[in-house]
Amino acid sequence: MSEKNSEKEQVYKGVFRAVKKDGTVYYRASLTRHGKHISLGSYPVAEDAHRAYEEGLRLLSDLSTSLKSYEPSSPLPFEKWVCLLNFRDNGIYLGNPIYMGQQLFYYYLSPHHVLKFDLEDLFYYSSHKIMRRGNHYFVADYGMQVTLTSRYGIKSYAVPGTDYCFRNGDPTDFRRENLEIHNIYQGVRKTAAKNGQYIYTVRIHIRGNYIVGRYATDIEAANETEAAIAYNKAIDILRSKGVTNNFSYNYVEEIAPSRYAEIYSALTIAPGILNYPTISPNNQ
Repeated sequence: MSEKNSEKEQVYKGVFRAVKKDGTVYYRASLTRHGKHISLGSYPVAEDAHRAYEEGLRLLSDLSTSLKSYEPSSPLPFEKWVCLLNFRDNGIYLGNPIYMGQQLFYYYLSPHHVLKFDLEDLFYYSSHKIMRRGNHYFVADYGMQVTLTSRYGIKSYAVPGTDYCFRNGDPTDFRRENLEIHNIYQGVRKTAAKNGQYIYTVRIHIRGNYIVGRYATDIEAANETEAAIAYNKAIDILRSKGVTNNFSYNYVEEIAPSRYAEIYSALTIAPGILNYPTISPNNQ
């Protein structure tokens, strides 16, 4: 019997028998509510699939049931609970474990680990499954693993608390109003001086970290964009000396090429970079 034909064999209400290519029999559970067909998963035993079907009906009908009611013994996984209760309460079925709130939505990685996002991100996260490794979150996008922070302009090398922070102290709250980016460029760190000015310290890693320069807001670098250009200039100097490290240039798009060249020429670079010994090809 082909899988296509076996799906038509209903063994319980909401449960259909199916056969894998290797001949293994399994059972698919599903239900339809408000014209929406919802898959509840596949099970090796028909009775388990039927329990999943009945659980799905109960979740959509019993308004007293909330996500806090979930028990690991449920025939449905927690992710499906989130999807069904969001459909029941908010009238929209999403394939990922998202529950919509007022002006935000919640993405459940587990019953006790929840991320928060702006509603404008709903379309993206409804079609991109979030995964977690330690304290890092990422999605698969075009075959690549992309960190969540990169979606908000935070570089992969950024250090929490130094390069960016969560204003309310909650590292699971990814609403844009809660994200504050301190340093957006490679090698640039902003610190506040006693007089209220900001100092941009630029470092580059060769065999250890080297200071490229320290630039005050009212002296040599008016902002971190110019500090980013200092980092790029240091790369050029080091490459002219035979250093082959895999440096990444800062991409500066806010200024015209002529202004970039003007700043580049005027910036002073620290002696440690200017006097770095030239490396011959034989010493690489």
